[in-house]
Amino acid sequence: MAGGFQRGRRKRIPKLEARGELQEAEREGPFKEWLGMPDLYRFRLVIDGEEYSYQTEEAELPVQIGDRVVLRYKETKAGRWVDRNSLGKAIDPSDYQ
Repeated sequence: MAGGFQRGRRKRIPKLEARGELQEAEREGPFKEWLGMPDLYRFRLVIDGEEYSYQTEEAELPVQIGDRVVLRYKETKAGRWVDRNSLGKAIDPSDYQ
């Protein structure tokens, strides 16, 4: 019975991480997915030449063009989707010495 616990559970795909300079950001929206849900905004981000999509309830990004950023994302058929609340400014430890 040692291996019987895997039934019905898919192996979790590890989150991918990216860092780099935010070069472009375009906002679309707001969109309302269904009644009672808050408005959602979709952003197209370009970080070090790679394109990502980010969906959030916030109308403004927590970072600005030119910032060094870090994020978690997943690859889908529709492209790279940034995990909610994972986009932030990358902190360089050498800035604090």
